[in-house]
Amino acid sequence: MASSTKLEFDLYQYEREAYRTGFLAVCGVDEAGRGPLAGPVYAAAVILPKGLEIEGLNDSKKLSEKKRDELYDIICAQAAAYCVASADEREIDKYNILQATFLAMRRAVEGLGVAPDLVLVDGNQDPQLPCEHTLTIVKGDQRSASIAAASILAKVSRDRYMLRLAQEYPQYELQRHKGYPTKAHYERLRQFGPAPIHRMSFLKKFFEGEKKG
Repeated sequence: MASSTKLEFDLYQYEREAYRTGFLAVCGVDEAGRGPLAGPVYAAAVILPKGLEIEGLNDSKKLSEKKRDELYDIICAQAAAYCVASADEREIDKYNILQATFLAMRRAVEGLGVAPDLVLVDGNQDPQLPCEHTLTIVKGDQRSASIAAASILAKVSRDRYMLRLAQEYPQYELQRHKGYPTKAHYERLRQFGPAPIHRMSFLKKFFEGEKKG
């Protein structure tokens, strides 16, 4: 019986095709922190130079913290342009998490030193970014090098910010969960109540349940 080999997806396929068809600056965009109960949602925009391939580049969720940190430095050093932006908990409560995520993405693209002519975005919804051409890619952080790079910058930047918040609000032990809805985080919320860094729109049902209990 003939043996078969499972081929890995070519992470640079979208970028190669885009440059082959005449685009000059292909930008990847991704977010980090849509699910947590506390802290901002982050987004990053990254333009990798044509032909650059970074060894070990992958979806940030599939990498160790150490590897993400290593790739963060490499991406920042070698990218043609990059920008990391955020939308804070007040904006999340005001607009909802989806619109706040789109806001962070727009800020990241607007903050680039190079204007992209094509933006590749993780997901299936168009965030209406300031670029003439936008392509949404489901699981884009696993299928596009530019999006994978953006996912790493967004994730590392947010994690580092949450570690700084952990020093300001030690009672929540943010260094353990980065604001995500873990059992330990809920226990601390029961004990200390919410802080200004918490997304009250995310906690409404939790506290309503606590009152009923």
